[in-house]
Amino acid sequence: MESASQDINLNSPNKGLLADSMTDVPVESATAARPPACEGLTPAEEEELRTELAKVEEEIGTLRQVLAAKERHCGELKRKLGLTPFDGLKQNLSKSWHDVQVSNAYMKTSEKLGEWNEKVTQSDLYHSASSTLEDWNEKLTQSEAYKKTQETLSQAGQKTSAALSNVGSAISRKFGDMSSYSIRHSISMPAMRNSATFKSFEDRVGTIKSRVVGSRENSTDGLHSPTSVGDKPPQDNAPF
Repeated sequence: MESASQDINLNSPNKGLLADSMTDVPVESATAARPPACEGLTPAEEEELRTELAKVEEEIGTLRQVLAAKERHCGELKRKLGLTPFDGLKQNLSKSWHDVQVSNAYMKTSEKLGEWNEKVTQSDLYHSASSTLEDWNEKLTQSEAYKKTQETLSQAGQKTSAALSNVGSAISRKFGDMSSYSIRHSISMPAMRNSATFKSFEDRVGTIKSRVVGSRENSTDGLHSPTSVGDKPPQDNAPF
């Protein structure tokens, strides 16, 4: 024990002799890692089953690769045809619903529901309930409260319709008046400006304006002139 502990030391000159001093440890082979076979199988049968399993798994991998390639090709074809995923979803839903409708379970359920419906509608309880509801409906429609309520609602509906119609007519008239006024104004202004009366009026206004401006200029010149109106010449008071 002491020699083994000494050989473990890395600084020991006998560190290379550690493997020689240790006993051989048995190593499990790769075949020991396999799970135990079922009881009753011979080694030959087990080997055959394992070979077949490996072959099936290989075929599954190949089929997955083929399926992925087919899906990619299908997507390219749909893209070229302009088909969207939503179209595919609708098609799948329609096909699924059709499959459900033609299935035996759906047909049997429909037949059962039809039989139950026929039995219910032919039963005495259903007829009695229908008669009772009809009597209640007749009594309700013949009552005074129902008639008054119906008349009130009818009058309210008529008044509302009349009010809305009046509002619509008023708005239409207003827009019509505005449109006709704008049209008349746009038509009458150029025609009025080109008329002889309008031109004569403009000439008179221009004449009056020129006279007023001329009189103002004359009055201004008279104020600044030394011989203006109202000024007398100086008298010579020198004696003869």
